[in-house]
Amino acid sequence: MQEVRARFLELGCIPTLPRISSVQLETLAMVPRISLAFDIKSFLSSAGDERAVMHCRKKKVLFSQGDPAESIFYIQKGRIQLSVISKLGKEAVIGILGTGDFFGEGCLAGQLVRMSTATALAECSILRLDMAAIVSLLREEQAFAEVFLKYLLTRNIRIEEDLVDQLFNSSEKRLARVLLLLANFGKESKPEPVVAKISQETLAAMIGTTRSRVSFFMNRFRKLGFIEYNGEIKVHRSLLTIVLRD
Repeated sequence: MQEVRARFLELGCIPTLPRISSVQLETLAMVPRISLAFDIKSFLSSAGDERAVMHCRKKKVLFSQGDPAESIFYIQKGRIQLSVISKLGKEAVIGILGTGDFFGEGCLAGQLVRMSTATALAECSILRLDMAAIVSLLREEQAFAEVFLKYLLTRNIRIEEDLVDQLFNSSEKRLARVLLLLANFGKESKPEPVVAKISQETLAAMIGTTRSRVSFFMNRFRKLGFIEYNGEIKVHRSLLTIVLRD
């Protein structure tokens, strides 16, 4: 059973439902992993005039909520935070993206303005692609189109998992899941157990709870040996037991 659960994590589908049976785990573990053999980073880096690499410092705002949506971005290096602000001024973090992720793709679906604000969490290298350029790539480069489609489908699955997580799981499980995802557990790339500095306020905004609750659970995870926390966060695979626990 432990082997099945480990395989389940490798697939990138960290369970978010309140309960999940051993039969469901075994079924999901048989789903083939998507292999992105196409080297998208090298392909996009062979730049034309309409593609530009942006080197951003920490806290740099790439676009703000309400700005015109005219381009797509690809993260070559670093992390980006996506956040939204309500009319009453309340802010929520809706995602943290890392190397190999796209963002701003809503313009392809007719989105005229940005629905969120994108902010660099660390020094980043970001490739900006005008909408016309990426539409041309999708039409003319089949390999790129396939990889981009797989990325969007995977991202959609992740958003659905996030929603289920918010609806059914405790704040403790939500925090454990976020830490595992930030450390790349479940992605094709190797896990990065040391998570770059991220504030407890940001973690609280991501999982929909208070900073004091995040602090309480972080200290608990540390005492149980699931994480090491001293400015940077080192995530151990054993934290998965919190997510898988009924």
